[in-house]
Amino acid sequence: MSRARVTIYVCVSCRISIEGDECNFDRPGGALACTIKGCLSDAGAADIEVKPVECLAVCTRPCTIALTGEDKWTYVVGDLDAQAHASEIAAAAQLFAASGDGIIPWKERPLPFRKGVIARIPPKTYQLAETAE
Repeated sequence: MSRARVTIYVCVSCRISIEGDECNFDRPGGALACTIKGCLSDAGAADIEVKPVECLAVCTRPCTIALTGEDKWTYVVGDLDAQAHASEIAAAAQLFAASGDGIIPWKERPLPFRKGVIARIPPKTYQLAETAE
């Protein structure tokens, strides 16, 4: 069995109020995860896994994902739309998987990634380069 090189964690707890009513809300993460899986399958991207998670603790910026891989920087991206952004998330994940360190150049990032990045977290193996004094 092959091991995924990249994982997309999709928050399925995020709530988005319907028509501004805080008592009436949708949880679009489940639909987003399914749609991303379909996009990746269509692209033949078997090395990218999609995993729903209970909470990424970015409740003010739903819908949220985390894109991670071994020895790669991790991206946390919010303000995603389950209907409109799934194919762009799949494309970004493929760029991420193809990169050596996980850093996707700014101009190559799909628009939702440019606008929605919440954090970029270094891999455990990261070492700050020495700077000349």
